[in-house]
Amino acid sequence: MDDTQKKRPFLFLFLLVLAIAFITPILIVLMNSFKGKFFISDAPFVFPNSDTFVGLENYTSGIQKIDFFSAFGMSLFITIGSVTLIVFFTSMTGWYLTRVKTKWASALFFMFVFSMIVPFQMVMFTMSKTANVLGLGDPVGILVIYLGFGAGLSVFLFSGFVKSIPLEIEEAVMIDGGGPPQMFFKVIFPILKPIAITVAILNVMWIWNDYLLPVLIIDSKYRTIPIAIQYLKGGFGSIDMGAMMAMLVLAIIPIVIFYLFCQKYIIEGVVAGAVKG
Repeated sequence: MDDTQKKRPFLFLFLLVLAIAFITPILIVLMNSFKGKFFISDAPFVFPNSDTFVGLENYTSGIQKIDFFSAFGMSLFITIGSVTLIVFFTSMTGWYLTRVKTKWASALFFMFVFSMIVPFQMVMFTMSKTANVLGLGDPVGILVIYLGFGAGLSVFLFSGFVKSIPLEIEEAVMIDGGGPPQMFFKVIFPILKPIAITVAILNVMWIWNDYLLPVLIIDSKYRTIPIAIQYLKGGFGSIDMGAMMAMLVLAIIPIVIFYLFCQKYIIEGVVAGAVKG
């Protein structure tokens, strides 16, 4: 038995413990979403029983209190719109910055990379002021802001993948009389599909769950799901814990299903760009 086989049981045990650590909080939220709100604080780690179980009462009351479906539609619009803009523009940017060998292109690329390490708190107040001056405090305006914040990592991933595409393909298109638009949309972008899916998945998970940026930018009448859930907090510190747990479950379900269907593309896209690039 070699060293690799000897380490496998320990690796499996480590990953099992890690999986339990990540899954346990979700199970606790799910379990408490079926309890009465007065029992959640007293016994949060106890399974519902005949005295604490309330069925779907928390779900129905939570949906009514925060107008869940309206918030769901707002989150869906912002997430799909932002991710579409990010994939569309950063794919072109990554392709251009990789193929154009100039000092300006290199400087711009490093600016995108540098934006990945700048803490959000450093630009939070100036960004909020700028968004207010430009009138971006609505669901359409915030799409532009998400494009800016998502551009750094997305351009970096697209650029790494473009390096794996042979130049001969683009030269053949040019010989056939195709210009840059035809070259990109008919040839390059289809090749970029694996990394485009990866970029889309990463940004969907981030934007769907984001709370801080919407609460800072858009008007209070436009509520995404994370913002709407906060309205279950009442005065003097009172919180409808039962409804909040139920709404958290409903907020988690779409993104979990989306991730389970698309998780294989994350590794495929990143590895393809890293290995070939």
